[in-house]
Amino acid sequence: MKNILDTGIKVIKNVDSYEFGLDSIFNINKIVEKKIASLDLSKRVVVFVDEYFKNSEIISVFDKYEIVFVSTKIEPTTDGVDLIMQELKSFSRDKPSVIIGFGGGITMDTAKACANLFNNNGPSEKFQGWDLIENPGVYKIGIPTISGTGAEATRTCVLTNKSSGLKLGMNSDHTVFDYVIMDPNLLKTVPKSQFFFTGMDAYIHCLELLEGSYRNPVGDAFSKQTISLCREVFNSSDMFSHASREKIMVASFLGGSSIAMSYVGIVHPFSAGLGVVLGIHHCEANCIVMNAMEEFYPKYFKEFHELAKKQGVNIRKGIASSLSESDYDALYNSTIIHEKPLFNALGTDFRKILTRDKVKQIFKKM
Repeated sequence: MKNILDTGIKVIKNVDSYEFGLDSIFNINKIVEKKIASLDLSKRVVVFVDEYFKNSEIISVFDKYEIVFVSTKIEPTTDGVDLIMQELKSFSRDKPSVIIGFGGGITMDTAKACANLFNNNGPSEKFQGWDLIENPGVYKIGIPTISGTGAEATRTCVLTNKSSGLKLGMNSDHTVFDYVIMDPNLLKTVPKSQFFFTGMDAYIHCLELLEGSYRNPVGDAFSKQTISLCREVFNSSDMFSHASREKIMVASFLGGSSIAMSYVGIVHPFSAGLGVVLGIHHCEANCIVMNAMEEFYPKYFKEFHELAKKQGVNIRKGIASSLSESDYDALYNSTIIHEKPLFNALGTDFRKILTRDKVKQIFKKM
């Protein structure tokens, strides 16, 4: 019988090129112009910008390009991405030569999804899953302005399908950014709690990998270094220092790279449930789920809460303690559907372990 974890991925695809350093954002025009010249295609460049930067001077570097502001009130949905694609295609018949994602995970995932869809026909839900993208997408550049999700390095872009209740990515080598610019100065304006929530996404990715059964020696090395960097940042007296911003940016990139070689574990499926049913953003949802993970990840459970206390960050509690039975049904269905991560964490009997009542009790601890 085929192992549920055997996706056929034997060769790992990482970002082709990246640069790291202060003010490296200002190299963007040179990179774009070089790429357009080499392609000899349209000069259309589309930049997806986190709406947080709508009135910021920093986006003047994109003045010559077509800017699409991305709302971060809700995480990307299949319907939302399809609507953006309709608007982009109606605005110009020219296919972009370059797509840029400037922002956090929501913005970068939106950019990656649209880059895929320009060269692959069909609604976005058609490509939710593993290796369903047939053609390489538009050349894409990722510029993270917050670090931890690893969206700048992963082979996926996560979308919520409201009709099916499925939160799943376009997992494909074609989803990986072609070029990434990492400028630690861009992290200066991140709100404190968001800096922690998002940074801990990298930590959680990697603890799930290291505690799972589907392992890769390179992924292990990346994960251990990611967790080490996160510990340095969140044990420090100033997580916004220049050194800390550099470290969390590296941790995010390595964490995103590591998860391409394996799967997450228990936290992310439960987090997906919180996102689909209660609309809680991914990184905070992960941290809320950690409130209920002592049984599964006792060492990391303790350390996570020590780091949150050290930084004076409050993790919401009681978020799912008194919901309707229909809500708990929806949470169960949105969690248990993530077979690969749960298999990775709990083995073939994961459905026997995570019964509907067990899942309800876990959510009530949050």
